[in-house]
Amino acid sequence: MRDIPPSMDAAVVAAIDERLAGVEAAHGVRIAWAIESGSRAWGFPSPDSDYDCRFVYVRPREQYLSLWPARDVIETPLDAVFDVNGWDLAKAMRLIAKGNATAVEWLRAPIVYRGDLAFRDRLLAFAHDVVERGAVGRHYLHVARRQKAGPPSLKRFFYVLRPAAALRWLHDHPAEALPPMHLPTLLAESTASAEVRDAVHELIALKSVTRELGDAAPPAVLQRFVDDELARAEAFELVAPAHDRAAVRARADAAFRAEIGA
Repeated sequence: MRDIPPSMDAAVVAAIDERLAGVEAAHGVRIAWAIESGSRAWGFPSPDSDYDCRFVYVRPREQYLSLWPARDVIETPLDAVFDVNGWDLAKAMRLIAKGNATAVEWLRAPIVYRGDLAFRDRLLAFAHDVVERGAVGRHYLHVARRQKAGPPSLKRFFYVLRPAAALRWLHDHPAEALPPMHLPTLLAESTASAEVRDAVHELIALKSVTRELGDAAPPAVLQRFVDDELARAEAFELVAPAHDRAAVRARADAAFRAEIGA
């Protein structure tokens, strides 16, 4: 599977493809899923946004049986344009089992450099089985709080707005625990007002042509939206685990063994 929008720089995409092939050759792994994360995948890039490629890789089965397992992260050199790194399958599955929303977002990314769709669907099914709404809600609530605590700027406000939109999506989908990562999609699939959606689209359009948004106050309608969603999401702090931890670990072990052919 590959899904690259035409707005992305073809030369940069080709360089990312080369990095991914280099990772496979240098480390003897198979990259099963590689996506774009960060502001491009979130739906609000700036003209100078870097490229944040994230991937999940699988080692040969015998390497998972070693007494000295390899590091579970592979990183490539970081610079002003490229931020390319990934997680071992085992790490990704452990994080999903814990309800890590970032790991789940990678599986729902709208921009895909390369990937085995069946692999993605199996991990998504696993996530649907084990991820708890309470853990995901707390993740987005805590992310928004951390960003609000930093120096105020319109750019930072986007990092508060997206988790607030994810919290609204969770409220509007009470039987679901895996929100999309793309901000416009979160709003389109929620009951956010037309006024909120219009204000978000205007702010995204401004960010798309502006390198520095400055420290102006965000539109009042969006500030109210954020405040209301974070206040309502306080309830996630009191949500108790619904799944038995041992059962989740057993489910994770079984899914992992199936993936590596053990």
